[in-house]
Amino acid sequence: MIGGFGMSKLLPNVIQLGWGGDNGWGTSIVQTIYMTFWPAIFGGILGLLFGVALVVTEPGGILENRFWFNVCDKIVSIFRAIPFIILLAFIAPFTQLLVGTQIGTTAALVPLTIGVFGFYARQVQVALESVDHGKIEAAEAIGATNWDIIKDVYLREARSELTRVSTVTLISLVGLTAMAGAIGAGGLGNTAISYGYNRFNNDVTLVATLLVLLFVLIIQVVGDFIAKKLDHQTR
Repeated sequence: MIGGFGMSKLLPNVIQLGWGGDNGWGTSIVQTIYMTFWPAIFGGILGLLFGVALVVTEPGGILENRFWFNVCDKIVSIFRAIPFIILLAFIAPFTQLLVGTQIGTTAALVPLTIGVFGFYARQVQVALESVDHGKIEAAEAIGATNWDIIKDVYLREARSELTRVSTVTLISLVGLTAMAGAIGAGGLGNTAISYGYNRFNNDVTLVATLLVLLFVLIIQVVGDFIAKKLDHQTR
């Protein structure tokens, strides 16, 4: 009863889905990782670039420029404000143009990247603005270039805080993958909705939810560990 027979009675629909195949648990887990990893890379790069641009071009910034600050600010605000479900439909033609399809796991990468970039850009902006302005002034006083200030002052001094906001963003991204999965993009969200909730298979919904929570817990623990290490090194 403790072995496979007991599990098949306790979680019959979970066992029935299996590990492999198009709808298996292994496939869903890999799809969730896939939909988290690539948008984290692409959205992270975009978010970092826009976050840095917002800080250096803002009033009083080292490259103060009201025009470019307003442009970056409006772009970030617009994409951050659009609900993800609406964003999926809104950029569907662009997704089709970019990857050749509007459905599936790969198609979900485009809205996931755009959906996370605005959120991360704001997080980066806040993290960089926490850097002591006195250190920036000191760097300017010794003749550091703007690139040196961005690289060696802003990014170095804020690296612990950047790790924390990156952790928050990754956790948010996992949530977005579940939402994308709920409309057919695959992953644990799709499993929870299509094979759990819609078919009244509560055991499938429960296990899928626990797996998503496990992803979140791992990201949080690793992110906190790295942030603490970097914080000690900065001090």
